[in-house]
Amino acid sequence: MAVEARIRELGSRHHSLDQAIQDELNRPASDEVRLKELKRKKLKLKEEMEALRSQPH
Repeated sequence: MAVEARIRELGSRHHSLDQAIQDELNRPASDEVRLKELKRKKLKLKEEMEALRSQPH
């Protein structure tokens, strides 16, 4: 059960980062460094979720 809760938590953070990326892209002068950092964090969360999902139950 703890693994599923962790995946949900990571999914929520992943969604928040996705929203932050969209907000940054909608700004008139997007900060490319910030975008790159947000995308890197989002990818790291995705990889962690996939690793948790692939673990034997």
